[in-house]
Amino acid sequence: MPIQELILKIHSRCDLACDHCYVYEHADQSWRGRPPFIAEETLRQAARRLAEYAVRKKLASVTVILHGGEPLLVGPARLRRICAELRRTLAPVTDPDLRIQTNGVRLDRERLDVLKEFDVKVGISLDGDRAANDRHRRDHRGRSSYERVLRGLELLRLPEYEHLFQGLLCTVDLANDPVAVHDALTALAPPRIDYLLPHATWEAPPPGRVGTPTPYADWLLGVFDRWEAQGRPMPVRVFASVLSTLRGGPSLTESMGLAPADLAVIETDGTFEQADSLKTAYDGAPATGYDVFRHGFEEFARHPGVRARQSGIAGVSETCRRCPVVESCGGGLYAHRYSAERGFDNPSVYCADLRSFIEGVAERITERGLAPAVTDADALRLAHLELDRALLAGLNAHLTGHPDWDRAWRLLVRLDSDDATTRHLDTVLSHPYLRPSLLRSRQGPMDLPRFMAAAAAAAVRARAEVTLAWDQSDPVVHLPTLGTIRLSRPGRVEFTVSGDGFQIRGTDPGRAGAREDEDGADWRPLESLLLTSGPSLLLDDADPYRDCYPAPATPPLSPSDLDAFRERLRAAYSLLDRRDPCWRQGINAPATTTITPLAARAGLRLGAGGSGALGVAVDFGQEEFVRELPRLGRRARLTALRQVADLNVPGNRAGRLLDMASEHIGKAAPPSPRAAEARERAKRVLDELSALSASELTESGAYLANEMRREWTALHD
Repeated sequence: MPIQELILKIHSRCDLACDHCYVYEHADQSWRGRPPFIAEETLRQAARRLAEYAVRKKLASVTVILHGGEPLLVGPARLRRICAELRRTLAPVTDPDLRIQTNGVRLDRERLDVLKEFDVKVGISLDGDRAANDRHRRDHRGRSSYERVLRGLELLRLPEYEHLFQGLLCTVDLANDPVAVHDALTALAPPRIDYLLPHATWEAPPPGRVGTPTPYADWLLGVFDRWEAQGRPMPVRVFASVLSTLRGGPSLTESMGLAPADLAVIETDGTFEQADSLKTAYDGAPATGYDVFRHGFEEFARHPGVRARQSGIAGVSETCRRCPVVESCGGGLYAHRYSAERGFDNPSVYCADLRSFIEGVAERITERGLAPAVTDADALRLAHLELDRALLAGLNAHLTGHPDWDRAWRLLVRLDSDDATTRHLDTVLSHPYLRPSLLRSRQGPMDLPRFMAAAAAAAVRARAEVTLAWDQSDPVVHLPTLGTIRLSRPGRVEFTVSGDGFQIRGTDPGRAGAREDEDGADWRPLESLLLTSGPSLLLDDADPYRDCYPAPATPPLSPSDLDAFRERLRAAYSLLDRRDPCWRQGINAPATTTITPLAARAGLRLGAGGSGALGVAVDFGQEEFVRELPRLGRRARLTALRQVADLNVPGNRAGRLLDMASEHIGKAAPPSPRAAEARERAKRVLDELSALSASELTESGAYLANEMRREWTALHD
């Protein structure tokens, strides 16, 4: 995992004296020996090192967070020089995402004008209403900081600055009422909120644990319930992360989940350090011995401490590895695991709280009824189409106001409103490689050209007259489900659809464009696989988001190689039809719509996108195909069901047992060479499922378990 986020300390002192601050109030006191602010030569060298690393690692973007101490203490003039240097050095080689985390006390128009000039997003630390905030966040004279922070927030929310507002950061204090804190923060209409547990270790346990074993879980669940009752008015990062990991998605915060750490810290003297939170463990805990004058980011990334936070499940304690919620918890924040006896080889000091919180969220979000998608294949297909529409609607919420996208959205609404064209829109929306791009854009930069091209593809399919235009950063424009157009160069493109085809014009005035009904090097349509029975399948060897398999996809095949691949697939399907004429009729029959060629020896693989994706090695064998495709159909159905229905309370052992039962039953049918052994394993797992308490499986999960029991009985008999 490359380093993609830099915490850049530009001032090492602070104008507040927060008594829970990890920089000044915990074990590590290295701030005392550092210069108050970063020198210009140190800044230049840090920016140069990051730019070099971005080039070597081919990073499309990097995040730089200006931090402290209190970063606004550098003053407007020095702040402007810092931002200008970062933009000047990084922008030619990567997209710099500049941010600043501040207490907000010194946020005035002069500083905001600088931040606006360089598009620096602003996060503000605030612990709730006046009483909650002033419990810890007072200045060095003991005075309240609350009114000064609110004045800064009022300025930040003005129309000329509101696009810079990134969100609010709140440290949990059990003495504060959780609902009152959350209401005070939401009243300020932040774009997002994050709640942090106070830093603690096994040597310095968290305060307030009196009368209940999990007070921090209770506090966070109180906020979660209030957030749900409000209709989730803005994202809350810790909640979003747990909701994501419980559904099999990625972690969204360093403090929870198994995602590898990807951040570095550079102090005001140019030294590289690990995560700031390690300052709570012991004196010198975040130190690496590296600095920007003698070392680069690649050396930092190889530091044992950095590698330890990138090792996933292998990097947590044995206790954590046995825990059913480890995928969501991830052992908690690395610093919170520390003890003098065992170092970081412990569960989090918040272990009980984290488990109780995650299980509480899981129970609250579980739909226990029987979902129609479990009993009906058409209902499952429609549920997935609705999921894709919901993802697209979420994308629109982020892109509304962009003139190019607004025109595309009006087109999509028009296509969706007409019975004659909605099926063409559905074809594009249900393409299995559109969903990965929608999901990635929720967590990273928006791939606007991708979604403009998808809208264009829907228009082409529907023969809907329209002209769309957008900035194309790549000379290759891929129309999902249709094919690829190669431009003479990147730039502004204009895409026009008429009743008899389409035309795309690039930035080269001498280029005539490409029409769908013209032959030529510019336009490469996707091919289809026509079968003697069953629907035709799309052969997609070009979609830029087809890299969603556990094996690499091939580059676009030559015409002769593509023809050979297609003929081998046709022969394999014919063999399967002869061996089992009814294989398409079962509830677990593969719902394949798109096949992508994979590298040699990759076998048959399911994609991580929509349920219709199937990857097939270019050198696959027909017997392998006949044996594996029905098994993959079973696995694909279970995966597809999980994306639209609750089979069990997320995070509990029932989900793993359903997976094991499905896998063993898939191997239990002839001609498996180990069918008898697989049937015996399936029986043991099904017996474990039967022994679960009624609360662990939903009605949907219980139906699926009973369905597999009936299958096992039929195989056994």
